[in-house]
Amino acid sequence: MKTAIVILNWNGKKLLEEFLPSIVKHNSDTAEIYVADNASTDNSIAFLKEHFPTVKIVVNPENGGYAKGYNDALQHIDADIYCLINSDIEVTHNWLPPILNVFKENPNTAIIQPKLLDFKDKTKFEYAGAGGGFVDFFGYPYCRGRVFNHLETDEGQFNDITDIFWASGACFFIRSDVFHQLGGFDEDYFAHQEEIDLCWRAHNEGHNVKYVGTSTVYHVGGATLQETNPHKTYLNFRNSLLTVLKNVPSRYLFQTVFSRLVLDGIAGIKFFLELRPIHTWSILKAHLSFYKNLFKFIKKRRALQRKPDYNKHTSVVWQYFVLGRKKFEDLR
Repeated sequence: MKTAIVILNWNGKKLLEEFLPSIVKHNSDTAEIYVADNASTDNSIAFLKEHFPTVKIVVNPENGGYAKGYNDALQHIDADIYCLINSDIEVTHNWLPPILNVFKENPNTAIIQPKLLDFKDKTKFEYAGAGGGFVDFFGYPYCRGRVFNHLETDEGQFNDITDIFWASGACFFIRSDVFHQLGGFDEDYFAHQEEIDLCWRAHNEGHNVKYVGTSTVYHVGGATLQETNPHKTYLNFRNSLLTVLKNVPSRYLFQTVFSRLVLDGIAGIKFFLELRPIHTWSILKAHLSFYKNLFKFIKKRRALQRKPDYNKHTSVVWQYFVLGRKKFEDLR
């Protein structure tokens, strides 16, 4: 299968300098490497042309974030499989063949994620995707190996190949025909959680999403927006609410959205008591944006079919914060 490894870049010359060599070194003969540049104002492109002449470059006319950036770039890339990979990821020897083999052996599998470990501590799972993602009844995302901020040590417990609900956008493999069939990422997200929405829509169309733990990559995380950045808080809370509104089946919709608004309010109070009022304000802005986009996303949900069996566990918030269950294996 013709594979394209596509790295989205915005003013990331230093990251390309550090991490692109590992992708070039451990590339498969069947894969071509692209950098999709989101209108960078540093010298990223000049650097690529001088030091990595075999890497192909697609220049986007504007910085449309993760969602629009990939949507724009992938219109110009011909491949059977797209590997959308962050510029802050170090890949390992033989990382591609296990994933491509799963695609070959499972025609119904549309999306795959490898094991994501922390570049800064390679014994730990990494926040953005860990051992594969799920959502609970209220639409809160969590991972095998990462529940909220608790990161597990990699002891081989997730070296399997299994079905998951969502794959991390940090290293996201997808069949090109499925990507274009689904209309790509929802550009209203800009960045954060658009991969969850895309996986949700893929499930609803009868496709499978898998995790392949026999392939490992290391992710820095937060290279574009740090965890402490209030804009990241805003995007995460807003986009999670919009994903719920867009995708949750009708019979659960009101109670799920109402519960999320209440729980987000509690999170805002928690930030305030922790003397981080700027994050409380970010949640408030996220809710205002949610109300602003309400009818637009109701219109979007009407165009989608939805399956009711989306939740792996009932309430991760209750189990994590009240019952103290920190590990994925302890969730019920």
